Order: sequence, then C-alpha cells, then structure tokens
Amino acid sequence: MTVWHVAVTGSDRADGSADAPFRTINRAAAAAMPGDTVTVHEGVYREWVNPVRGGTADAPITYQAAQGADGLFEPVTISGAEVVTDWRPHPGGEGRVWVAQVPNALFGERNPYTERIGGDWFFDLVNVWHAGEVYLDGTSMYESLTLRGVEHPEATADSFDPEGSLLTWYCEVSDDVTTIWANFGGVDPADHHIEINARTFVFWPQATGIDYITVRGFTLTKAATQWAPPTALQEGLIGPHWSKGWVIEDNTITDSKNVGISLGKEASTGQNEAAAGAKGAKGGTQREREVIQRALVLGGPDAGEPHPWTREHIGSHTVRRNTIRDCEQAGIVGHLGAAFSTVADNHISRIHVKRQWHGAEVAGIKLHAALDTVISGNTIHHTHRALWLDWQAQGTLVRHNVFYASTAEDFMVEVCHGPYLVDSNLFLSPWAVKDMSTGGAYVHNYIVGRIANCTEHQRYTPYHVPHATAVYGVSNILGGDDRFYNNVFVGDGASGVTADADEPVLASFWSGAIDMDGVPGQASFVPTPVGTSQYDDYPTAQEYPNEDGTALAGPRLPVWAEGNLYAEAAEPFRAEPAPFVVGTSPVRVEVIDAAAGTVRVEVTDAAALPVVAPVTTARLGTSYQAEMSYTNPDGSDLDLSSDFFGAPRGEVAPGPFGATAPVIRILAAPGPAGWR
Repeated sequence: MTVWHVAVTGSDRADGSADAPFRTINRAAAAAMPGDTVTVHEGVYREWVNPVRGGTADAPITYQAAQGADGLFEPVTISGAEVVTDWRPHPGGEGRVWVAQVPNALFGERNPYTERIGGDWFFDLVNVWHAGEVYLDGTSMYESLTLRGVEHPEATADSFDPEGSLLTWYCEVSDDVTTIWANFGGVDPADHHIEINARTFVFWPQATGIDYITVRGFTLTKAATQWAPPTALQEGLIGPHWSKGWVIEDNTITDSKNVGISLGKEASTGQNEAAAGAKGAKGGTQREREVIQRALVLGGPDAGEPHPWTREHIGSHTVRRNTIRDCEQAGIVGHLGAAFSTVADNHISRIHVKRQWHGAEVAGIKLHAALDTVISGNTIHHTHRALWLDWQAQGTLVRHNVFYASTAEDFMVEVCHGPYLVDSNLFLSPWAVKDMSTGGAYVHNYIVGRIANCTEHQRYTPYHVPHATAVYGVSNILGGDDRFYNNVFVGDGASGVTADADEPVLASFWSGAIDMDGVPGQASFVPTPVGTSQYDDYPTAQEYPNEDGTALAGPRLPVWAEGNLYAEAAEPFRAEPAPFVVGTSPVRVEVIDAAAGTVRVEVTDAAALPVVAPVTTARLGTSYQAEMSYTNPDGSDLDLSSDFFGAPRGEVAPGPFGATAPVIRILAAPGPAGWR
C-alpha cells in the first residue's frame, strides 16, 4: 500500500514520493490503487479531481489533506474556480463597474456562462440564470439578467443579504471569449481577489462504479453545478456518481452553484424528461416512477451500463463532520444513491439564501428513497427548509439533529409510506414539520413549531421489501399511521430563536398559504396550534377502520399519541390518553449564536417532568403499507434508552433529555473541528 504525495511545489513528472511529490491530485489519482493513500500538502489546487478507479471495502483509496504533528490538517483547498485579474473600467460605470474577457478555452467542454440552470421541478422558466458565478474575496456575487442591472443594481428582495445582492455581474459569450461585467461596489478589483467558476465539479468521478473512496480534511469550493432533480443526473461539487462505499468526512464544502454533496442518481435512468416533454406529456411523478424501475434493471458494467440499484452496488456512503454552506439548491442531495448511508454530525447552513430563483428540490438535506439511511447529529440552520425526505423514506432514522431558522419548515416528509423514526431532535423554527406521508414515529423530540398535515390521494409512490431496494407495491397517501410518543411541545411563547444584530431577519416564514415548493395545489395545510391537535380528524386505532360508520377501510389511517408534554398553549391530539398539559415548560432550548450554530439547553425543573413508558420496536408496531417494523438498518431492535447527549435516560421522561440531564448545557455545531 503506497502513500502518494502532492504539493504545489511538485511536478507531475516526479515519482510522487514525499521527497518528489506530484503537482496535481489527478496525477496521484491516476497512480493510486486499492489501499493507497493520496496525501495533499498545503496549498490551493485548481482542478477537477476525477478518480479513475476505486478501492474495495477492505482497501479503500484515501485522499486526505496532510496532517501536522499537532494532528490538524494542513490548509488544502481544491477549487473549481479560476482567478481573473484583467479587469478594466466599464465606460459609464461611474467607477463601480468593471469588465473582463476570458478565453472560452479556459472552460473546456462546458462553459458555465452559456449553461442555463434548469430541469425538472425548476420553477423559473422565463429568466436565464447561468451555472457560472463571480466571487469577490471568496463571496459569491449576484447574477444580473441585464447589463443595466450591473450599472444600476437593485436589491434582491428575498435575499438573506439585500445589501450584498447589489454586487452584481452579467455575462455575454461569443465564439472565442466570455465577457463578464461586474459591479464590485466601488472597490478596485486589483486590490481584491476575484474568481469565476470554471469547472462543473471539484471531486467527482466521470465514470460510475468508482467505489470505496475516502475524501478527508479538504476545503472543496466553487463549482458550476447544474440543477439536480431526482429525475436527472444529480450533479454535486463532490459526490460518488452512482457508486458504493464513499466516506466524505472532515471537509469544508462551500459555494456550489446548486448542490454541495450529491449521493444521487446517474443520467441513463432519466434526464429531465418531464421538463423537456411536450405539453400533455407524462408528468414528473410518472417519470420518477420510471426512473426507479429503470434503476432496478440497469445492466451493469459488463453490459456497458451502470450497476443496478441494489445494496450490493449502490449507496452505503458515510458523510460526517463536514461544514457545508452557501449552496443555492441543497447542501446534500440524493435520489436512490443515498440508500443505506449515514449522514452524521455535519454543520449545514446558508442554503438557498440568495433566492434569485426557486425550485422544488431546495433544502439543507434533500433525499429521495433514503432506505435505511441514518441522519443523525446534524445542525442545520438558515436554510429554506432544513431536511426534506421525499418518496420512500423507509427504515430511515432521523435522530439527535438540531434545526432552526428555516424559512419554510425544519422537516418535510413527502409522499412516503414509512416506517421512519424521528427521535430526539430539536425543532426550533416556527414551523416544525410538514407531514404529507404515513408511517412516521415521532419520539422524544423538543418541538416549538407547528405541524402541518395533509393527505395526498393523487400521487402513487413506491414502498419496498424491508431492507432492500425491490419494490413491494405502490400507494397514494391516506394520511396517518403516525405515532407521537414522549415529545415536548412548547407553544409560541418560547420559539427559541433569538435575532442577532448581525443576522438577517427571516421574514418569510411559511404561512400555510404560500411557498408550497412543488406540492400539488390540491394539497391543503391548515394551521393549528403547536402540538398534535393537527391530527384531531384522524381516527384512533380503536376507531379505525369504520370511523364514519360506513367505510370498509377508512380514508385516513389511525394515529397514536401518548406520553407527550404540552406547554405554553400547545394542544394535544383529541384522543391522547392523559396528556401532560402545563403552563411553563420545564425544558427550555434557545439559540444563542445563530451564525455559529450554538444552542443552549436548560432543564429548569426536572422534577416537573413526568415519568412515561419507554418506546421500543415492539411498542411502535409495523407500518401500514410496507408491513415493516421500526428497527435499526440491520433489522435489530431500536434502543432508545440514551438521551440526546448519549446519557442513560434512567426513568423515562418526555423530550430529548433524560430527567437527570444537566441543568444547563451548551451545544456547539458539529464540523471538521470536532463534534459538539
């Protein structure tokens, strides 16, 4: 097993040793064999790392930043951008507008300044937005649709940074050059660091089936990625591209035009057929069903095609301890390819904050078909929505995450049949959950936001054989089949989100009437108080299936609620037996440093927390459609005996924290520097 070295002082004609390192990471990738390590030393590397081979489960290929004697990673940046220095004053720009011409040869086969962002579920079908970007001292500027918008910029109304949105750029492309005009706000670009997007990817294999690669300790930044719906190739700044067993850990991932990390599908199973189809052609829902069926029967490399979608070939990735920010579509995305994976201890923020355009795939984490995927220990804030599970959340575990400052809601689960477990999370935004699914178990959470619920009888989505990709059946969403056990609900008097002076004001919280993000118009949500009273129209298990006296199988599935604590005007489900309703919550969680992701937990009166029954796999039962138990991904029984901090619960109390939890505890967001 060989250690290959890369340094900015090296040469690709060298032998790659510590004394004679390569100059580029791609040269090391060409040499690396299973079990080898590529060690990259301090510096900025402007290249698309395109691994040509992968490793094995026992001998992965590792790419990592070099570590010093103190164990810390050397600062290594891999960038998809290039520096532009030849800026000239634009006549009539009053000293604020500058222009540069860049040879098109810089961009290779894909010029991001001719590539229009779009595809299935992309909403802006009128304006032309490009995959390119301009950066002033590392911060992305705002594309203008016209040169006048650079000469006389106007603030983007919905931006998290309206003043920053006055820094604009505009492009035109001829046969040989790309011309970019930029308004740098009155500064001279010669005194600043100006970059432009030049490459689609930063770390991404062009071929599929490049398995078992570890990427560790880098700053990965500035990629001209395309919009990534579930029915097209899902491009990311970094991703495995339909492979198995990648580990992406301890990195800082920033400034992808659309997606930071993609664990999603490849192109042959579908490439935006819904958007490209003629009027009256098959819609996106049917196209997505077709994508799933195609993925299951792919021929594999021996047939010249990617591997089929099975546990043996696809997924089982680990994404942990990364800082992911400033991506305009999603921090992490994945259709099919994220199955059987773990997404843990990441700090994700500032997703979809520029808001020049919108689409239905926008979230901190947006996963389709997250079969047996564990999403745990993440802090996600200042996003449109924090976590969105869409289609086939089956065997999915959402555990011990912190969500706040979501302008839509913290968690959306759409047209899934379960079973999925939502356990010991902190939901701190005004809207906590948008539930358009069945088969959820919400256990030991702290929730200060409202829950919105609706059925969906128009769309039929798959469910699977337990712990496998094989499709068991399809159904619409009857609603219900949900369990709410041992949660703490705190009403509007304790939202937990405090405004910092240097933080943007989040004025567009979802009202229930707007911002549906692709949810069909027939799906209506009715606001109700914090708590579980949103489900008052649903039957209990005893009332089902004949709640109206006539139906052979009720139009809505039953709901279970027990052991929940409701404080400060939060309201229980009408049929919850003996709910604990109090005036002041004995548990308080507040955000004390919104930008850094720091949360303060205070248990003010542990004695006021009632003792409740523990939640087990046996108690949760089985989901209605998949007829599957709530278990760990390996099929073993759940163990919910530890609280949010990993401490034994002892006597079980509502909420994420054990009754003996510290009176005050500060949670710092996870990331490359370490967990909490």
